[in-house]
Amino acid sequence: MTKARAVVLHRFGAPEVMQIETYDLAAPGVGEVLMSQSAVGFNYIDIYQRSGVYPLPTPTGLGHEAAGVVEAVGPGVDSIRPGDRVAYMNAGLGAYTDKRIVPAAKLVKIPPAVSDEAAAALLFKGMTAQYLLRKTHVVQPGEMIIVHAAAGGVGQILSSWGKALGAFVVGTAGSPEKCDVARTAGCDIAIDYSKPDWVEALLEATSGRKARVVYDSVGKTTFLQSLDLAVPFGLVVSYGAASGSAPEITMDLLNKKGCLYVTRPSVFPHNADPAIFRANAAELFAAIASGAVRVDIGARFELADIAEAHRAAEARATTGAILITP
Repeated sequence: MTKARAVVLHRFGAPEVMQIETYDLAAPGVGEVLMSQSAVGFNYIDIYQRSGVYPLPTPTGLGHEAAGVVEAVGPGVDSIRPGDRVAYMNAGLGAYTDKRIVPAAKLVKIPPAVSDEAAAALLFKGMTAQYLLRKTHVVQPGEMIIVHAAAGGVGQILSSWGKALGAFVVGTAGSPEKCDVARTAGCDIAIDYSKPDWVEALLEATSGRKARVVYDSVGKTTFLQSLDLAVPFGLVVSYGAASGSAPEITMDLLNKKGCLYVTRPSVFPHNADPAIFRANAAELFAAIASGAVRVDIGARFELADIAEAHRAAEARATTGAILITP
């Protein structure tokens, strides 16, 4: 038997409710792979699930993405071999662990130009940016896009990749320091949305120009303003709720704001098919290799310090990606 250490959640609540438990792993079964994880990614959805904002049956693991090395494969697995470097982001909850059994269909091989840390830190966030920029709206050169929380993990990727695609990128962030991070990530303009007149400041900075698409992961405190910052027939994409759920709106409001389109997509349906998942991942890895997507790990925490990682994220005390090392 292989021993594994994993974070287990028996009830919802503050970061302290997470416990580390040791258990036995059986050999991989048909179509499965045993991997030793070298790096685990953190995402804000982890907080929603731990706190009960997104309720889960308990007990449950936490975490969606990780990278590592294949230790063993089960019967029927021929596309992946022991020693391969692999990553996943859609294998079900339970990435907060040092070893894990994963369906081979959920794994993607990591190319030589991408490190385990980059894959773990960027796969979930990068695949989110991939569908937002390439599927939800195919960003075109010269278009203006607005990226809220542009100093965060997904925000920085959207900003740098959007810039590489030729967009004029306007970012928002919650402090002058985070605005500096957003500009470094690729934003042509960065606006501090903690200030009450941030909408007016943004429009002044763009000479009144509005965006073809607004990417909003903040939710409650920005969503209505996002509607005001989209061009007529523009698109507002709500893909997160860092400040709370976006307010409910009527269809008539979209008409009044300029015949707008609004969508609430998710990374998982975009990558449910294994072949599509691997094709999307290949596009992301190519963007990383080219420099269009930059690796920015803002903080590292050991698995034993997972509560500290959650506290830092909730306090918005970090920029870029948080990485967990088993």
